[in-house]
This record gives sequence, structure tokens and C-alpha cells, in this order.
Amino acid sequence: MSETNNQAPFNKLMIIRTVVLFLAWINQYLVMKGYSPLPFSDGESEVTATALITFLASLWAWWKNNDVRFKARRNTQYLKDKGLK
Repeated sequence: MSETNNQAPFNKLMIIRTVVLFLAWINQYLVMKGYSPLPFSDGESEVTATALITFLASLWAWWKNNDVRFKARRNTQYLKDKGLK
């Protein structure tokens, strides 16, 4: 007999998004403290690159964890109506 697993599995992309977000924030912190985690020699390009990475990771994490699109809002409402969320 096979056992049923009642736990919801983690989504692989959710884990990747979370890791990318944490790496971007760590990188941003290091730049603010004066360290050079990326191989750029010019200070302005380093700040620009890390700010861009942080912005994109934050936007990606926000978009995937919020019901921005109509279809996602509709599906969330459906789950709420059925008492599943």
C-alpha cells in the first residue's frame, strides 16, 4: 500500500526566488558597508548593478507572492468561496 502525503510540497521556483532575493539583499548590504562582492572596479557601476539585482529580485518575489493578475485574484476568490483558503 502506498501512503498519501498530506503535506504540500515546496515549489522549486519559490525556493529559487527566495534564494535569489536573499543573495540580492546580502549583496546590497555588503555594498553599503563598502565591500566589493561583484567584480566591478567603478563604484557607481557596482552600486547600479547591485541596486538593479535587488530591485529585480524584490519585484520577482512580490509578483509571485501576490495576486496581481486577474486570473490569480479570481482563483483566490474561488478558493475562499469554497473554504479552502
